[in-house]
Amino acid sequence: MFTVPFLLLFIADSHLCFFQFSSESSTYTYLLADTNTKEAVIIDPVLETVDRDLKLIKELGLNLTVAVNTHCHADHITSTGLMKQRVAGLKSAISKFSGATADIHLTEGDNIPFGRHSLTVKETPGHTDGCITLVTGDQTMAFTGDALLIRGCGRTDFQQGCAEKLYHSVHEKIFTLPDECLIYPAHDYLGQTVSTVGEERKFNPRLTKSMEEFVELMNNLNLPKPKKIDISVPANLVCGLHHV
Repeated sequence: MFTVPFLLLFIADSHLCFFQFSSESSTYTYLLADTNTKEAVIIDPVLETVDRDLKLIKELGLNLTVAVNTHCHADHITSTGLMKQRVAGLKSAISKFSGATADIHLTEGDNIPFGRHSLTVKETPGHTDGCITLVTGDQTMAFTGDALLIRGCGRTDFQQGCAEKLYHSVHEKIFTLPDECLIYPAHDYLGQTVSTVGEERKFNPRLTKSMEEFVELMNNLNLPKPKKIDISVPANLVCGLHHV
């Protein structure tokens, strides 16, 4: 049984309902919905919390239309495939460069609509070739996956990782968003929940360096291999259903 260490409900004048909640793997899952039409999308759902997530969606009377992954995760298995089996009409989505199967293969500039709202796709490779950042239409929120973390970034030493690509992705696709745009990452291991573009541009200890310094740093992290990578990656290439 997993607890929900953090749950945030945000309802603005734009009639957007927003939830952020975490899992055992320190992965953040995000649920966004139009409060009028009840159409919703979920970002980076986790296999172990599928019952929790679907229970909340049912309780709120939401119509979940798209389950999107920001990339092919190495540290946990997605629940996208299992959700599709339980939610009629649900579509899966992931970058076309991820190598994973999905109903929708996303590329730069694509939109994921839900009611009067939408998420715009920005391709932000570097952690993996298939990393994307999802930005709300008013550019007030960005879901950065593992490309940009709070005061950090995703590693670049496996799954087609490339430090130079990641540096350019963050500086050209994320740091060009408004300073006040909220940054919501796919992971945080310290319990931090949100940052802003302005904060990360000023204070991120990795990405405030020159590209040469950043590449040198990333190439010498010497991190251990993720514990679940040999299970998670093959499963996530087929929406998590290989494991199930």
